[in-house]
Formats: sequence, structure tokens, C-alpha cells
Amino acid sequence: MISQIKQIQGRVFDRLLQACGVEEFNGPQGHILYVLWQSEGIPIVELAQKTGLAKNTLTAMLCRMEAGGLICRQASLSDRRQSLICLTPKARALEQRYDQVSQQMNDCFFRGFEEREIEELERYLDRIVSNLGQTEQALKKGCATWQK
Repeated sequence: MISQIKQIQGRVFDRLLQACGVEEFNGPQGHILYVLWQSEGIPIVELAQKTGLAKNTLTAMLCRMEAGGLICRQASLSDRRQSLICLTPKARALEQRYDQVSQQMNDCFFRGFEEREIEELERYLDRIVSNLGQTEQALKKGCATWQK
């Protein structure tokens, strides 16, 4: 079900972007921009972690975004071998429009929900994220089993 929600949400989000005249990026690129709006000037490894994208997928998307004038790469001052991903003024100027589309998306998600239902759903989703995070950490440590 979550997979189905993600697929439909992606299509709706792209259409909302188009309807609001945002043609500079698509939904997945918007997610990358969102992370950068929160913490600009981060290495690709950190960006991959925060977006949940594989490094090779992210690298290809960043190349398209760089060609579109949305991001630039700068050498890290502390480690010249490392590139930091930074926003261009063009990308910074799109943040408010992205936020408007995100709000429209939230309105779609929660149409007909009461406030207490939204809060309850968010608590359940937080528990799922926490459970998955704990399992991921256990698996990274080499634990073949995990607790219920």
C-alpha cells in the first residue's frame, strides 16, 4: 500500500508542479532541492543519506540539475577531494513555489481527516520509521535477527 501511495503521490506532485508553473525541476529533483534548502553545502554522501537515493542515481540527477542551473558543486575547504552540493540563486528563488505545492499536496493527503486522525496517523508513521531505523542499524552491525 505504501508503494502505491508513493507512486500516485509522485504523479500528483508532478502535475501540481506543472499546474503552478514550476517547470525547472520534477518531483524527485524537488526532493533533493528540499533537502538542500534545509542544509545547503553538503557532500553527496550526506545528500544520498538524507534523500534515501543511491549515490549513482543521485549523481545522475545532480548532473541534470547542474545543467539546468539549479545546483553547483564546490570543493570543500576542509577536504579538497570532496565536492559540496550548493544551490544556485535560481534554485533559492523556487523555494516558495515548492512550499506552496507541498502544502497543496498535504491538503490532498489529509482531505476529510480530522486533526486528531492526522496526529494519530503521524504517530503511527513515526513508529514505523523508528522501527525501520532500529532494524537498519541492527543489520549494519551484522545482527542477523532483530527484536519484535
